Amino acid sequence: MSQVKCRVLFIDDHEDSSEMLTLLLSEEGYEVESAKSVAEALPMASSQHFDLYVLDKNLPDGSGLELCSKLMELTPGVPCIFYTGDVYELHRAEVMAAGANVYIAKPDLEGLIENIKKLLAEKECSTGS
Repeated sequence: MSQVKCRVLFIDDHEDSSEMLTLLLSEEGYEVESAKSVAEALPMASSQHFDLYVLDKNLPDGSGLELCSKLMELTPGVPCIFYTGDVYELHRAEVMAAGANVYIAKPDLEGLIENIKKLLAEKECSTGS
């Protein structure tokens, strides 16, 4: 019987970040979908099941802060990680106030992967690694 993989929705308009994270998380045993905008992410989140959202603070058609709040309303209990280039304490406070579970400054991929593993470790879809 095959184990269900944890599903991550990565929302970032930078194609290279999306491709790199998809590759790294796939190697860790996760299934990753990508969206480049708020308009692309919301319908995906409402029509598919995700175990975690990873999003940028600045998106081409809106704020990641507003998107995080909408995602929390749409799918309560699904954690949000902000992975963003906005690195000041003010930005950290903003994303945490918006409901984020974790704030990681780009380009800390190791920290991002570590936090994804921590947040998904208790889920039924956990890879157990």
